[in-house]
Amino acid sequence: MDEEYDVIVLGTGLKECILSGLLSVSGMKVLHMDRNKYYGADSASLSPLEELYKHFQKGDPPADFGRGRDWNVDLVPKFLMADGQLVKLLIHSGVTRYLEFKNVEGSYVYKKGGKIHKVPASEAEALTSSLMGLLEKRRFRNFMLWTDDFNKDEPATFKGNDPQKPMKNVFESFGLDGNTQDFIGHALCLYRDDEYKSRPCVDAVERIKLYTDSWKRYGKSPYLYPLYGLGELPQGFARLSAIYGGTYMLDKPIEEIVYEGGKVVGVKSQGEVAKCKRVIGDPSYFQDKVKKVGQVVRCICIMKHPIPNTKDSASCQVIVPQNQVGRSSDIYVSVVSFAHCVASKGYYIAMVSTNVETANPEEELKPGLAILGPVLEKFVSVTDSFVPTDNGLDSQAFVSKSYDATTHFETTCDDVLDIYKRVTGEAFDFSKVTTQVEAAQ
Repeated sequence: MDEEYDVIVLGTGLKECILSGLLSVSGMKVLHMDRNKYYGADSASLSPLEELYKHFQKGDPPADFGRGRDWNVDLVPKFLMADGQLVKLLIHSGVTRYLEFKNVEGSYVYKKGGKIHKVPASEAEALTSSLMGLLEKRRFRNFMLWTDDFNKDEPATFKGNDPQKPMKNVFESFGLDGNTQDFIGHALCLYRDDEYKSRPCVDAVERIKLYTDSWKRYGKSPYLYPLYGLGELPQGFARLSAIYGGTYMLDKPIEEIVYEGGKVVGVKSQGEVAKCKRVIGDPSYFQDKVKKVGQVVRCICIMKHPIPNTKDSASCQVIVPQNQVGRSSDIYVSVVSFAHCVASKGYYIAMVSTNVETANPEEELKPGLAILGPVLEKFVSVTDSFVPTDNGLDSQAFVSKSYDATTHFETTCDDVLDIYKRVTGEAFDFSKVTTQVEAAQ
């Protein structure tokens, strides 16, 4: 391999494929390699169904689950915010031409006692919500009217709550109780802990605006999901990279990342060294440059019914805020179904996930599993979570973080855009993105 690449990308997880596509579009010469024979790596969609059973060493699927090729099961399922970063990246890069999306039918939040409630995403929805009492509804409505009007560049919109005021003080100014704060922080803002309450409120307000703007696109929920599963996403960005001159090599064992003077100069595979100026990859390729920060437990469930109390939704998300079940981490539930061409007719696929906090990870999923109703089959996994130990600027080896327990792509995109900025020296310019993706209702 005599030619030199601007960047070699290792692994075909979604993060790596997005970066491969974006960097190819920006004019970089990209070589993309993966030790696996398939796209997606840890975030792959498994099809046919037999592949899922093989992955979890469970024998053969029951005959009444239908044709195996009708199933596409995500190992790390996530939804896209309709007005979020990943949708904008898809539009900017043109990858939407390869994909078809469907609106997720509902967004719900769990309240202490085992009940789930639709997340009110507007002041009008607040007045009909079963989540709050009458007086609290009015207080929440006033809060939503304030966030809708808030503009960090226009002091007249602050109304006593300026952008640097801690969020906990903003909640207090509206008289919102702990339960309401929980669903605002965890189901609207999508924070994973309560540290945001002590930080300036401007970030929380921007997150609420993202949620409500995404919800307004289609009216049922702020989320989208691609037909045939998330496996279509990395392949879409791989096609994009190829169009702009990127080279892909699957089933290539990575023997060594070669350094000279502490800087990356190439990647060795099957005795040959591909020369490069920088390398990007997932943690499995950089075990000397990552540290373990925890574990995520996930349970894939096959069902023959929608989640109870979701108006028979063919798809939905449920967030179980940590405080509602006495935990330090939220529990996330997502459901997709035959309506998204990922299961046989009449079947549903649910995923329950959270950060591991005890020596019995599966037990920690109980509050999320309890809201599903009867489950026909379960597939449980516990995976280590890794983060890079440095920013990669000295060595030019840039490592992505492990996928977290969330059921949305915002944290995934944060990582992608952070790496993009470190590699190119410039932040991705979202002002270039002016159109929206169309989704089936």
